[in-house]
Amino acid sequence: MTETHATLGPDAPVFPAGRYGRRRAPRRRRPVLAALLAVVVVATLTVVSVRLYRQYGDPAYDAQVISYGDITDDQVVVDFRVNLPDGGSAVCVLRARDHAGAEVAREEVPVTAVAGQPHVTVRHRLATTARPFIGEVVRCRPPV
Repeated sequence: MTETHATLGPDAPVFPAGRYGRRRAPRRRRPVLAALLAVVVVATLTVVSVRLYRQYGDPAYDAQVISYGDITDDQVVVDFRVNLPDGGSAVCVLRARDHAGAEVAREEVPVTAVAGQPHVTVRHRLATTARPFIGEVVRCRPPV
């Protein structure tokens, strides 16, 4: 029996008929399922980002370090300003780090605004376990 190579490419393998089973039909793509999956992923990421923004990124409780000083082996004094809603209050997390970047102190400081003032300036002494290099405000959030 002779074989014609008219339909096969020059480097296509030739297999004996019936020896390796039948060829599978190409799988159908499901663009609707892929689009639905993409919509679900985007919706989930939106919900997560809104929740995280509300928890950590509220600009109404923005804090800025004005200065830090009076550094000794067991303290640093941090001056910072907090933007608050009118007459509101917040809890700010302060920390001190040593020269290597290790945290040597952390404390939550309650802050309350006077009615009619959009921001409050606070001076706080932060007791440390070793000599600090920097004092900083990690974040401010509404009191629980």
